[in-house]
Amino acid sequence: MEDNFIKIQKSLYPLSFLYGLGVNLRNKMFDWGIIHSKSYDIPVICVGNITVGGTGKTPHTEYLIRLLKKEFKVAVLSRGYKRKSKGYIMASATSTAREIGDEPYQIKRKFPEITVSVDKDRCHGIETLCKEKKASELGVILLDDAYQHRYVNPGMSILLVDFNRLICDDVLLPAGRLREPSRGKHRANIVIITKCPRLMKPMDFRIITKRLDLYPYQQLYFTSYKYGSLTPIFPEFNTKKRTLDQLEKNEEVVLLTGIASPKQLLQDLERYASHITPLTFADHHDFTGNEMKALKETFDNLKEGKKIIITTEKDAARLTQFTNLDETIKKNIYTLPIEVKFLLNQEDIFNQKIIEYVRKNKRNS
Repeated sequence: MEDNFIKIQKSLYPLSFLYGLGVNLRNKMFDWGIIHSKSYDIPVICVGNITVGGTGKTPHTEYLIRLLKKEFKVAVLSRGYKRKSKGYIMASATSTAREIGDEPYQIKRKFPEITVSVDKDRCHGIETLCKEKKASELGVILLDDAYQHRYVNPGMSILLVDFNRLICDDVLLPAGRLREPSRGKHRANIVIITKCPRLMKPMDFRIITKRLDLYPYQQLYFTSYKYGSLTPIFPEFNTKKRTLDQLEKNEEVVLLTGIASPKQLLQDLERYASHITPLTFADHHDFTGNEMKALKETFDNLKEGKKIIITTEKDAARLTQFTNLDETIKKNIYTLPIEVKFLLNQEDIFNQKIIEYVRKNKRNS
């Protein structure tokens, strides 16, 4: 497990206690019906977590899109974190990451045939989606990062838990990374342990299952990441894709990331290239012109020979907004697609559960 993920700031326990009082009161008000949650006559699947930081929401949302879009008309509704706009917006082919947020932008680019919308008010977003003429045959709505948004009562909730920072080992903000106590997991129909090592021991599965102590109505799954081909971000300058296996051990790599948990990606890349220079920024970092100049300087200062810049799809969504990037960067920067892989041969079971839920609860059924 990643040691830097499980540090607890014990000096901040008093603040965590006060934070917990507020969170618990809010949850009780929902549980007691003082604050009301809305249900809808359309299948709504919530994908989220109860921690701050990356647990793999976007790759898992994309997995659901691939699974469902063959049979149903899919819509993704996100709040559009750190976007520069307000209110409800339906993404189009011309939408930018600044307008709708980098993750919705990434999803819309990869799946142009589906509906992608953003709205901080998820109830308003769902109701607006259902009124849209193009959504008249809408089959399912995927709520991205909405586990704490309890104003919506989803038909199915999927809780993602990072293998490297299990919620049973964590504490509330600000001492830890939990947004609410770990017992909040009881609202989930499905719990997925994400970012698992590809070669987990059977004992590890049993230990995690026991420690999470889920209810009988909850299903537990384990997923890992698989990487696609390195893809040029600017095809007008470079169209050649490369697999990770095509990286040479002596090839110089600059790894540019603005994500919450880059360490796993760095460790995975070290299996393919031994010379990696990481340039790490905070999650959803809004890159500046000076930082792009620093990226070029870092790249230029690498020794002569084969060299490449690798970034994530989420970061690429923001990088494409730069109109004056240096041509050297455009020719040598690649994005590394990430997809979800289920462990323990659980994929068919998971797929069947999701599809059966949507079929059973489709509109006008």
